[in-house]
Amino acid sequence: MPGFTYVVRREDGTRFEGNLQAKNIAEATEELQKQGHTVVSLNQEEEGWGALGPFVDELQLAFTRLKNRVPLKNLVFFTRQLSTMYDAGLTLERSLASLAHDQTHKKFKKTLTKVSNDIKKGLTLSDAMRRHPGVFSNLYIALVQAGEVSGGLHNVLGQLADYLEQIQETRRKVLSALYYPIFIVSFLVIALIGLFTWIIPMFGEVYGRLGARLPGPTRALMGVSATVSEHFLSVLAIIILIIVGVILISFTQRGGYIIDRIKLRIPIFGTLIHDNSISKFSKTLGILIQSGVPVLDSMALLKNVVENKVFKRAVVESSEFIRDGLSISAALKRSGEFPSTMLQLASTGDETGEIASLLEKASDFYSKQVEAVVDRLTSLIEPLLILTVGGVIGVIVVVTYLPVFYLGMALSSGM
Repeated sequence: MPGFTYVVRREDGTRFEGNLQAKNIAEATEELQKQGHTVVSLNQEEEGWGALGPFVDELQLAFTRLKNRVPLKNLVFFTRQLSTMYDAGLTLERSLASLAHDQTHKKFKKTLTKVSNDIKKGLTLSDAMRRHPGVFSNLYIALVQAGEVSGGLHNVLGQLADYLEQIQETRRKVLSALYYPIFIVSFLVIALIGLFTWIIPMFGEVYGRLGARLPGPTRALMGVSATVSEHFLSVLAIIILIIVGVILISFTQRGGYIIDRIKLRIPIFGTLIHDNSISKFSKTLGILIQSGVPVLDSMALLKNVVENKVFKRAVVESSEFIRDGLSISAALKRSGEFPSTMLQLASTGDETGEIASLLEKASDFYSKQVEAVVDRLTSLIEPLLILTVGGVIGVIVVVTYLPVFYLGMALSSGM
């Protein structure tokens, strides 16, 4: 089990430094917060893997999430049903047992049964869920814990259900917009493989027997075709290695930051990623503050909720500014990554004390921006892709037939 060094501020305001053992940084943070401390800094000691420790942790976390992954629709339905049953007066134990019995997803059914049994043993709902990090996120557990402390668990579960439903709807729209492009791009790749490995080499053999001098573009195309057809497996292996390399680099801190920064600069898709991240950030922060979670604790949770590493770094920097005494809006503005509309709403919320509701409005605004981008993509991407596929294949066909055109022109001039 890895070790961590920490600096915390106690309830009386004094600073304290120490060491502890935990499975990961999230568990270490939770342990310190349970003791009533405010975490100032927390760093993993470089043991075993040395400097590769954070990279290995990221890989292990990714594999854990993949192994324990539960479909979002199952989690949404469970949260909504649990909120309704608990609000109707049923106990958590009875509600969970009933939901586990009716659950069709085997892995989730097993998880809910374990959560129900843990509650029978005296654990709280948040503690029982904390034992299944691949199923329930840090945000989910934190909100449930806030609801338990405040006595408004049914309200928190309702908010969680609304939040997860919004994420599910956004994901559905984005995926539906990408199905057709993925199909067209796959068709283009298959068509190009067929052209370069079968059709173009046939033309090359015919031109070789004729001994004709080929135009420059045709010679270049024949060269590419020969390379692909003769070294197809090698080319495929290189492409796979490049993809795997990019994925592994994305798990590193610096590499992941650079890749996520590049993603934000991609035309159209960068706007989609940006607005979706801002909407998720605003919604999550609003729910956490409304549920009574302290601002610094909320920011610590948001660091694990935000997926894009550019905004993840901005959240960390904003947390430091808030710790130094700045307001939420001023801290977010100082990080330089958050848009003006959101900052204006947050600033108004700081002044009026309605920060949670105004963050909710910011989330709705950027959620509608995401929907608008998806609608534009749906209407524009189909004709653009058809033109792209037709253009690429058309250019290849024309270049392949160029010698025939030259021959026809030569025969015409000779006659």
